[in-house]
Amino acid sequence: QVQLVESGGGLVQAGDSLRLSCTPSGRTFSRDTMGWFRQAPGKEREFVAAISWRGVNTYYAYYADSVKGRFTISRDNAKNTVNLQMNSLKPEDTAVYYCAADRDGCSGAGCVYSPKYEAWGQGTQVTVSS
Repeated sequence: QVQLVESGGGLVQAGDSLRLSCTPSGRTFSRDTMGWFRQAPGKEREFVAAISWRGVNTYYAYYADSVKGRFTISRDNAKNTVNLQMNSLKPEDTAVYYCAADRDGCSGAGCVYSPKYEAWGQGTQVTVSS
């Protein structure tokens, strides 16, 4: 059974940092595209970042404009985790953050399309106070 488990959410102040982690299980994910999405109250789920396999120890990262320069997505294959380092957090970053996996690669805007991801986690809450 495929499962994605997110961790690392919490309540922080504006300007602080948080590191989210996603641990997949149930099959091999090393060549999957792994994405992070978020959903704020009353809003639609939106793309945050994705990391796509390109070859041995080579990955492609893509970010939403709203987080570019502040968030960094990475993979730790030894620990089987995908991480989202979030710096300079803003109140508008407040949302439930979801990890997602797709067996296919992606590039650019193709990473943003949420229906392409076939596995999803339950989400972790991130709250940024002003």
